[in-house]
Amino acid sequence: MRIDIITIFPELFIPFLQKGIIGRAREKSAVQIATHDLREFTTDRHRMVDDYPYGGGPGMVLKPEPIWRAVKQIPQAGRVVFLTPQGRTFDQDKAWELSQIKNLTLICGRYEGVDERVREELVDEELSIGDYVLNGGEVPAMVVVEAVVRLLPEVLGDEDSVAGDSFYHGLLDHPHYTRPEEFAGRRVPRVLLSGDHKRIERWRKKERLRQTLIRRPDLFQEAQLSPEEQELLEQVKIEIRDGLDGKEDSNERY
Repeated sequence: MRIDIITIFPELFIPFLQKGIIGRAREKSAVQIATHDLREFTTDRHRMVDDYPYGGGPGMVLKPEPIWRAVKQIPQAGRVVFLTPQGRTFDQDKAWELSQIKNLTLICGRYEGVDERVREELVDEELSIGDYVLNGGEVPAMVVVEAVVRLLPEVLGDEDSVAGDSFYHGLLDHPHYTRPEEFAGRRVPRVLLSGDHKRIERWRKKERLRQTLIRRPDLFQEAQLSPEEQELLEQVKIEIRDGLDGKEDSNERY
């Protein structure tokens, strides 16, 4: 996969692209990522990428010509995505969709936005990472890149790690524990120490349902639950009603 990022601040991406999962993915050639400085595609000596809006009003608007040139110089721009608060909300399903394409180009907005003709003539899709305002599209672009790249084959090296992520099955993730076995008066649930993988998996399914029911019950509107999950969900509802947290063995029903 190749991802091209058009921005007026390419330096913001340097550490992001060099470290962690993204850096390792690039080293493995699992993904190619290039940033393009929008100012390199201007023709005036001041390298102006923005101008005053027609009709008046506050702020500046990104000019269409530099963005047009930047996109057109990419040999295979593929799907062109504009990061904007007006786009559809980016989610795990969209991350999976984007991870299946060969070429992806991200345009980072700034100021009051871009000239509308860019959106009409160049952009295939608009994405937002939430209902709030940022200074530009660079942070949203990083969010999209990380969410997409970690889904590429062999990037994480453990498919089960991806399968256990929050939202992978439309639900939140289950709680995680590591050493020490006891901390701040709280012990690791004994089922996780049992070595019984079937019980552990059932516990994790149940806790995914519990976390989702408590924190994001809206996700159940789209989630497709198996008969086993439906049964576990009913157990969780009873436990919550009775004030049980499900983390002590005496309260677990497996």
